[in-house]
Amino acid sequence: MKLSKSARRNRIHKRIRRRITGTASCPRISVFRSNKEIYVQIIDDVNSTTLLATSSRELTEKAGNKVEQSKQVGKLLAEKASAANISKVVFDRSGYLYHGRIKSLAEGAREGGLNF
Repeated sequence: MKLSKSARRNRIHKRIRRRITGTASCPRISVFRSNKEIYVQIIDDVNSTTLLATSSRELTEKAGNKVEQSKQVGKLLAEKASAANISKVVFDRSGYLYHGRIKSLAEGAREGGLNF
């Protein structure tokens, strides 16, 4: 039996989450990608709290394609994180392949000053 794309992604996501957890000193970046937007959260799994959240909806100027917008979201996330004194994080790609929008978001966050 062949799994649907969403079922396959959920299976991969569960496998990733078994190994990755976020703490107060090193929180987890969680990514959700829809067809139109990209959403990112910085999460402390020990206390079960979302420390920061941002998305492509918060961009003041949506220039370029979705890959370029993802890079801008990564930079925006890094700015918010540095304002909240967060510099070291772990990256949770949520079962998505590490290319395209996910990769550009990670690169933008790294350029903004986050270490992972």
